[in-house]
Amino acid sequence: MKFIFPILAILVCGGAAYFSYTQSEKFQEYQDARLLAISTNKSVTASADKADIEIEEEQRLLADSKKNLEIATQSVIALTSTAGQLKNELARVDADIATQDAELAELDKALKDVQAMFVEMNLGDDVNEDNLADKIGEIDEDIKAKRAKMEELEALIDGARKSLATKQEEVSRLVTRKETRDNRISRNAMEARVTAVDHDWGFLVIGAGSNSGFTPQTALLVKRDGRLIGKVNPSAIEPTQTIAEINLKTLSPGVRIQPGDTVILAKPAAN
Repeated sequence: MKFIFPILAILVCGGAAYFSYTQSEKFQEYQDARLLAISTNKSVTASADKADIEIEEEQRLLADSKKNLEIATQSVIALTSTAGQLKNELARVDADIATQDAELAELDKALKDVQAMFVEMNLGDDVNEDNLADKIGEIDEDIKAKRAKMEELEALIDGARKSLATKQEEVSRLVTRKETRDNRISRNAMEARVTAVDHDWGFLVIGAGSNSGFTPQTALLVKRDGRLIGKVNPSAIEPTQTIAEINLKTLSPGVRIQPGDTVILAKPAAN
């Protein structure tokens, strides 16, 4: 019996040792597996972290790409719009160039016409685009000077016209006065002839009338051979003849008025 306990103790110790060894191996395996798992987990975690970083980088790059794409899209839209505007502007520029070409052609033609005109005006044929303004300025100054001279001449002409009008009025007045005087003188020098005589009734007919200036108040003398033989007074006056009464008191004794005797004014008209 006293050997049983040691054997049991040995067996127990052996079993314990075996169990310990077995457990130790299992623990070692477990430890190795755990360490491997930890290492693998760390590796996976590192890979995951790296993947997360890469994903974040990719997401950042993607966001940047989207942003750049949007910017590029907006730039393309802007460039397309700008291209359209430039095309329209180019069309307007082409139209403006065509208009300017036409205007330049007209200006060139006008310049040639001006040069020809200057040649005709003896102003020279050296006119060009550079001195055209100066030439035009010279012409303007010349025109102003000539206009001032013309205005001065017009003033002088106007004064001369007024003076001439005044003188013409004076001349007309003098002419009228002269004509009146000449008419009076001509009437004073007027002589008419007795065309008929009626001694019974005491009147005679004279071959002149109102056209010669006779009036009822006109006193007439009858002459023969330059000698006064009597007076007569008009009683009926027609344009070309006058009937006058014989003033018997003025007749010379034994004298009778006869057709052909001369009749003149008794009182000459004043000048």
